[in-house]
Amino acid sequence: MPYLPILVLVLFGLVVLVAIAVRVIGSLRRFRAASTLVADRVGDDAGLLRARFAALGVAFAERRPDQAREGKPRVPSVDRGRQEDNRG
Repeated sequence: MPYLPILVLVLFGLVVLVAIAVRVIGSLRRFRAASTLVADRVGDDAGLLRARFAALGVAFAERRPDQAREGKPRVPSVDRGRQEDNRG
């Protein structure tokens, strides 16, 4: 029966391996939940920051004088004079 101690050691190793695997899987689940929460929060904050920048852009655009009210054309090609049509 010299194989009996080896069999006991192999079974003990398998039990330890399963116990460690269960703990690691539990830790990975908790880590995934935490990382998802952080990613959602950062995404929300980034969206709010983008919205604030857009609002600032609108506010600055509203403060600029409208060139149409001053009589200036909005299309730059109108200022260049007569343009040739080469579509022939």
